[in-house]
Amino acid sequence: MAVYFDFKVQPVYAGINSCMRWHNTHQLLAVATFSQTHGGSVNIYYDEGESLAEGTFQRSFPAMSLAWHPTKKILAIGWENGEILIWTEGEQVSQDLPGTHKAPVNVLEWGSSGSRLVSADSNGTVGVWKIDNRGRTGGSPQVKHDLDQDLTHIVFKPPPASDPGPDISQLAKAAVSGDESALDMFSWKKGKNNMKMQAGAVGDSNAFFVGGTKGGVFYVNDAGKVAPSFEADGPVERLLYYNDRNVLVTITNNLMMSQHTVSPEGSTKEIQKVKLSGKIDEPVFNWAGSGIVATATGETVIRMWDLANDDNYVLSIDGQVGYDPSETINCVAYCPEKETLAAGTSNGNMVTWKYSTTPVTSGKKPEGEELWMIQPPARLDGIITQIMWGSNKHLLAVNTVENVFILSQHVMSSHFNNQISVVQTGPCQLTIDNFSGGSVSHQELRTDIQVKGVYTTQEHIAVWNEKKLVVYELSSDSSLIKAAGNFNTESTVACVHQQNVYAIENGKVQVHTFQGTVKQLINLTELEGEPCTLDINGNYMVIGTALGVIKLYDLSRREAKPHCNPKVIADVVGHFGGILSAKCNCNGTKVSLTIRKSDGKVDPCLYVWDVELDTVQFFNFHSGCSDQDELDSLNMDQEGYAEEERGKIEAAKMIAGRCPKSHYWDPTENKLVVVEAEFVAEEVKDKNSRKNSLQQTGTMIISLFTTPENGIMLQDSFTMDGHHSSLMGLSVPFYFFVKKSSDVLDESQSEVPVTQRPQTSAPPGVPTMVSRRTMRDFVGLEGADKSTRDAMMNFSFYLTIGNMDDAFKAIKLIKSESVWENMAKMCVKTRRLDVATVCLGNMCHARGAKALREAAKEPELEVKVAVLAVQLGLNEDAERLLISCKRYDMLNDYYQASGQWTKALETAEMYDRIHLRTTYYNYAKHLEAKGEYKEAIPYFEKSETHRFEVPRMLFEDLQSLEGYIMKSKDKALRKWWAQYSESQGDMDTALQFYEAGQDYLSLVRVYCYCGNLEKAAEICNETGDRAACYHLARQHENQDQIKEAVHFFTRAQSYGNAIRLCKENEMEDQLMNLALLSNPQDMGEAARYYEEVPGCQDKAVMLYHKAGHFSKALELAFRTRQFGALQLISEDLDDKTDPELLQKCADFFLDNNQFDKAVDLLAKGRKYWEALNLCMKQHVAITEELCERLTPPKGVAENETEERNKVLEGIAEVCMQQRQYHIATKKFTQAGNKMKAMKALLKSGDTEKIVFFAGVSRQKEIYVMAANYLQSLDWRKDPDIMKSIIGFYTKGRALESLSSFYDACAQVEIDEFQNYEKAFGALSEAYKCMTKAKMKNQSQQEDKMANLKHRCGLIKKFLQARRVYDEDSDESIKQCQVLLEENELDSAIRVGDVYGFIIEHYAKKEKWKAAYSAMEEMRTKIPTVNMAYYINIRTIEAIHKALDIPLGRGIGAEKINGLRTTSPDEEVGEEVEEEVDDFIDSEV
Repeated sequence: MAVYFDFKVQPVYAGINSCMRWHNTHQLLAVATFSQTHGGSVNIYYDEGESLAEGTFQRSFPAMSLAWHPTKKILAIGWENGEILIWTEGEQVSQDLPGTHKAPVNVLEWGSSGSRLVSADSNGTVGVWKIDNRGRTGGSPQVKHDLDQDLTHIVFKPPPASDPGPDISQLAKAAVSGDESALDMFSWKKGKNNMKMQAGAVGDSNAFFVGGTKGGVFYVNDAGKVAPSFEADGPVERLLYYNDRNVLVTITNNLMMSQHTVSPEGSTKEIQKVKLSGKIDEPVFNWAGSGIVATATGETVIRMWDLANDDNYVLSIDGQVGYDPSETINCVAYCPEKETLAAGTSNGNMVTWKYSTTPVTSGKKPEGEELWMIQPPARLDGIITQIMWGSNKHLLAVNTVENVFILSQHVMSSHFNNQISVVQTGPCQLTIDNFSGGSVSHQELRTDIQVKGVYTTQEHIAVWNEKKLVVYELSSDSSLIKAAGNFNTESTVACVHQQNVYAIENGKVQVHTFQGTVKQLINLTELEGEPCTLDINGNYMVIGTALGVIKLYDLSRREAKPHCNPKVIADVVGHFGGILSAKCNCNGTKVSLTIRKSDGKVDPCLYVWDVELDTVQFFNFHSGCSDQDELDSLNMDQEGYAEEERGKIEAAKMIAGRCPKSHYWDPTENKLVVVEAEFVAEEVKDKNSRKNSLQQTGTMIISLFTTPENGIMLQDSFTMDGHHSSLMGLSVPFYFFVKKSSDVLDESQSEVPVTQRPQTSAPPGVPTMVSRRTMRDFVGLEGADKSTRDAMMNFSFYLTIGNMDDAFKAIKLIKSESVWENMAKMCVKTRRLDVATVCLGNMCHARGAKALREAAKEPELEVKVAVLAVQLGLNEDAERLLISCKRYDMLNDYYQASGQWTKALETAEMYDRIHLRTTYYNYAKHLEAKGEYKEAIPYFEKSETHRFEVPRMLFEDLQSLEGYIMKSKDKALRKWWAQYSESQGDMDTALQFYEAGQDYLSLVRVYCYCGNLEKAAEICNETGDRAACYHLARQHENQDQIKEAVHFFTRAQSYGNAIRLCKENEMEDQLMNLALLSNPQDMGEAARYYEEVPGCQDKAVMLYHKAGHFSKALELAFRTRQFGALQLISEDLDDKTDPELLQKCADFFLDNNQFDKAVDLLAKGRKYWEALNLCMKQHVAITEELCERLTPPKGVAENETEERNKVLEGIAEVCMQQRQYHIATKKFTQAGNKMKAMKALLKSGDTEKIVFFAGVSRQKEIYVMAANYLQSLDWRKDPDIMKSIIGFYTKGRALESLSSFYDACAQVEIDEFQNYEKAFGALSEAYKCMTKAKMKNQSQQEDKMANLKHRCGLIKKFLQARRVYDEDSDESIKQCQVLLEENELDSAIRVGDVYGFIIEHYAKKEKWKAAYSAMEEMRTKIPTVNMAYYINIRTIEAIHKALDIPLGRGIGAEKINGLRTTSPDEEVGEEVEEEVDDFIDSEV
């Protein structure tokens, strides 16, 4: 709650105040005044109305415009004769700019950095001036333009966004070097304890838009060039720039508002144009928030235009308390820091609206006007024509033409002590209430000073205003107030104890008498810091310093003495930034304090210093937990916690998200402290995340118990009443609150009887500013004696810490039922249902005990506690608990039972949709009971019960019922009304509503009743409604109109009746068609009819077949020799058909040589061997489908399984005969004969399936068979086949075969690739396999092993000779020559390869004769040798050339195809990629 101090400015010369302007950063106000006697003048004033000595400027003509520099104390004044005066603080002479303007300078505006000043006059001249830091210009304007119209308004285009964090060091260097724009970017802001420099990324914007009376809007860019932007629809009244969307808003004097987007180059494009409402005379336009334009046009409302949401609404004073119905609003101003809109009225009222940012919890988006809360008005003398917020957010200048007032907003002072409350109600007005005794006495006090602070004791009241302090003395009953003394002081904090005044002055605490005499000085050292807070409770005073030191003094003696050693809070709290408030308890054992963090924000913790233990505890209101609680977070899983702990968690959730605003100790209870904690709205990062459902968003009052053993414990919490402004103290058993002034005014003007007003009210007709609320534990014990209060306090304490035994002991002597009721209510907080049961018994609350018993079956604890809360009248707690456990069904029921239908509907729509229709229905019944039938109808419709409920409800008012049905498009309702009309004999109305309700049966029925069968037939033919057609058919049948009856029975799909009529009337031509459309039963009836009619047996067979009577159809077909029909019928036979019938059909097909159909029928009849024999003899083609039919189903008995396997093998044999190898494989496999299955698959030649089948069969024989098959393929070029062969031989344990395969691989490597390394590896593997093999002929195995070993040795010698060639070529050749002497060399090594190696060596050494001799020796051993196959042709040519021997002599087969082009020792050919074990043995 705030009050405005008004300071009237004192001009040098009286006159009419035409305009005024606040400085943006300094508390300076410039006011332009004009009088006929003294001419025009401009005066500069401080924030309290004192005139600046050098701030008066006099001319014979009036000043037309004023403009302050953005940061410096430089004022620009535009005069009527075109002069511009620049005043700079500290300069002896003000500067007059050269005569650029010849007409009144109507507009003056500074650029964003203050380096440019733009001026415009009524002739259309625009000048741009460059101004230095001392307010001096270069002599002439930088830019000058003539726009040929009276210019009315200028708005600068904001600079482009830049880096928010510029380099401070670089900025400082630029500023020192003389860069004025860099210097202007520094903004110095002096704080309370330090000086901070804030670097803002503010660039200088020289581009601007200017508008004139002819509607022209022009753009002047940074270079000073002007260009027309667009033409408005009338004289431009105001230009506004919407920064968030880069939009220029133009408003003309005829209230046309247009919006233009602005490009970076300054070009504009119109996006919207609207006509505003209101009067045209002198409208005022101003921003009222981001994208919101406020308009005052001399009406009782302010019209708000929300450009962001394309919405509009009004803020009205009409009907508000304190305003005249004819009072109009003349001007508006908005303070963005406070989010407050101020307006001045024609009756001198200054009205304000506060924008509410409290989160909306109702689930519905609020309307625009609902977000603005009107505040109590401030009253001034005169008509307010102009208002303007100052640089300080608490300052407001008001112009009433004759006078200018500076309003300084001040939070109303209040204090409570010793049952005495003092509340400031006006700048000089106090209200005093004495709550001691049984009644409340009320007094008003008007002081001689404007009060900025107040302190009270039981005998005295002290008030001060930072200049003077006055002490008043109270009589014992507070009925008499007189001055006790006063003295001058600049103190902002003061306290009174006995006959002393303790005040903070000049960095120390001074103790004064009431007349100002200093009795004692309490000095603080430099290390302790200057005192900033002061408080007294009982005989103890606590002092807090700016450096975080707490000092406690004992005032019980003549002088204040230190009570204990000081405590440095800054050492305990790491983020300490300053003390906001410090208070001590009644016996000086504890000090509570709130602090400001180092970043300037309020710390959410309340810290408590235990003086005796010298420890600091805290309670965090952001999390709702104390430092000793073991709660990790508010979102922890509550499962696994005891009920008491869950109660703590829920309580913590409820109070979380807050910061302490004020705190007070009880004057007699040393462990009870109460805190006023306000909600702090935090930005939600996740848009999909939901707010904690337990969290209350209003200000809460939280009481705490503080003990060394248990820490800080939460005792109680509740949301502060909306009629209260703040908490001012407590004294058991009451909390004391300051009321909102608007509520006090409403109370004083209300006509509520005295008996219905709160007990704390003042005498009738006298409004009081203080309200008190009984503490939860003391309801019903307000007038109890001290011993009872102490017992209840002890009970509350023990209950808080969970000591139930001591809690019961504390109140065992109290017999009051209210005590047990309070205790039961506390059980809602503590969730102790066992204690609640005892309390309800002592209260004799039978209904509550029964409800609690019935609630025991609910699984959630919160539900049980909520039931208890409802029985005790704690509706808010019940609502909160049901929300916390998400039992929205019970919450919905609770809202309905309590008559809160809006909340019930919201809950059902958002969370309890399963009961949504029920909720709609119950609300409709509620409205019906109230007689609000019209309102009930929509909810009956939403519940979808309107078809019955609305006619029932309106049955007594048939006219309204008919009107409702006429408007409704519901077919059921129209049908109901038609039935009602028919019952009343009104057939025309009935026909009309039957038709509207599309009830064609009733329509036809009525027409038939009226004898209009033609109309009925027309309806049936058009709609095809089956029921209507059936009804009309019966009518025609009754009248023997058989043809028409058959037609409509057919339309109604009642084929049985149509067939019946056809049979009775021998209408065979229609009977067949109807029978085919009808069901099997009707088909059978028709078939029996045709069976007896000569020549119609074919139709009977067809109908029997269609009806599913195959045996009857076949019997009739055989009897009448209808073979074509017989074939059709046989196709639909299945295994469920009579076997004799299937055999009969099969015989028929055999007789007619249709063997495939005969086989199919035999298979259906399970004559499998007959079918197979028939397939063998008649070569019936086997298909997959036929095989499946021939496959017997799996039986349970063993003999059935054996027979089934025989049949399967028989099928497979037939498939083998017909070369259906895959099907044969499948059937052999199903029969369990995998060997035959593999043989069948081998015949198919499907390699992929053979490999797959061998892999899944897991039989040795099958592995060997698969490997043998794969060896028949071209395995040399396919590594996968080689891998499979080796794998299958290995798995099949066929090591002899595997050895032979490795031997073959070795021979391939020698013959095709001359790769003796791999050949040696393969032979080694062959030898290993042979050693492991188990052949029956042991001697044969040994011979093979010896042969393999011998061959391996020869290849190894050859490889060894080749390897040593690089080291000793002669030794290598000797080994090769020795190798040529070996027996059976050809079995392992090709002789040509050895000779080729020797010949290449001699050729390389140019031993041509030796080479030629080796060639001759090679021809001798290999007479038919192809020399070029073993030796490079170029080597052969070189030998012959060197010996001069013709190449053709004895060359043999050198010149055949396939000449070698590489030497034998070079690697040639492609290597076979091995995917199995490498053939090369490691020992080679």
